[in-house]
Amino acid sequence: MIYNPISVSELNKYIKDKFEDDEYFTNVLVEGEISNLKNHYTGHIYFTLKDEKSLIKSIMFKTYTAHLDFVPQDGMKVMILGSVSVFERDGTYQLYAKAIKQLGKMGDLRAEYEELKAKLEKEGLFDQNYKKAIPMMPETIGVLTSNTGAVIRDIINVSTRRNPNVHIRLLPVPVQGSGAAQKIAKGIEFMNKHKLADVIIVARGGGSLEDLWPFNEEIVARAIYNSELPVISAVGHETDFTISDFVADLRAPTPSAAAELAVPDVAELKMKIKNYQRRYEQALIRKLQLIKLRYEKCMTRKAFTGILQKVNEQYMVIDMKVKSMQHSVKSKLQNDKSITQNLILKLDSLSPLKTLARGYGIILKDGIVIKSKNMLRKEDEISIRMQDGETKAKII
Repeated sequence: MIYNPISVSELNKYIKDKFEDDEYFTNVLVEGEISNLKNHYTGHIYFTLKDEKSLIKSIMFKTYTAHLDFVPQDGMKVMILGSVSVFERDGTYQLYAKAIKQLGKMGDLRAEYEELKAKLEKEGLFDQNYKKAIPMMPETIGVLTSNTGAVIRDIINVSTRRNPNVHIRLLPVPVQGSGAAQKIAKGIEFMNKHKLADVIIVARGGGSLEDLWPFNEEIVARAIYNSELPVISAVGHETDFTISDFVADLRAPTPSAAAELAVPDVAELKMKIKNYQRRYEQALIRKLQLIKLRYEKCMTRKAFTGILQKVNEQYMVIDMKVKSMQHSVKSKLQNDKSITQNLILKLDSLSPLKTLARGYGIILKDGIVIKSKNMLRKEDEISIRMQDGETKAKII
């Protein structure tokens, strides 16, 4: 049996020809809501058109976008005139828009978003005065996001690369779908109640307005506002803005950027400290050199050199006075010595011993000097003291 298969390209071309041969697909008027809108740098617009049950990928080329009288945004309800065809390379069919008319001002979700944003802003929930500072060196980072997917991996990789000692504490929560907002709010309250982190990152990857809607709900906004712990919002891509971004203490364009904002780079901090230390040492050296120069300059001034001269002169005056005092004291001592010697000579000349030396004697009776003969009686015993000694005698 012989088979005659066709290639994938041939199959896709066949299907495309079928679409183009059908007049119904060449001019289709369809109503729906815009989501996942992307403005390409070439001027083309890529988006998804959807309703409650289904969706179709759509594109509007630059040739037609120039005729739009409004700026398409996610959430807008629109009516589109275009054609349906197959993109052969990917084998997907999509709507090629030629004209877009806006139905109403905005889509229901966009209108609800703007209404809540205006309400919370009026209440002051976006006020910068209520923003809390992010800790400079947090030890524990609390993360509220899905426990699967790239978001938590990116946060862990970036955080641990910047600071290997930081602790990541994940509290898994659903980030889209029914009930997600309530669980996110409860997660924030739980983190605060038990003080599980120094800073909280509320994060999820990119998506449509519907995918990001839990972060646009009032319950989440108020949980972030009432949080005692600082909160960083990292929801969607850089071009996505949610209510959580406006209420949070800090907005990060992506989850990876949130990790960079929350966790300082230890290597960079060490380098900064070394640079500060080197600059401090250099500044100190320059300061000491400047002080030394000022000191040397001051010491050469007359006010200082004249003072030293006066001090030296006073030293000389003191020396002279000391010598004068020494001379006066010496002269006084010599004079007193001469006077003393003269007095000693006079005293010596009046000494009884000198009288005894000339042949005289002293008569004593009972230790009393006899100065008159009337002081003696017959048979009295006396002592006679002479130069060379003393002898006894008796009156007869």
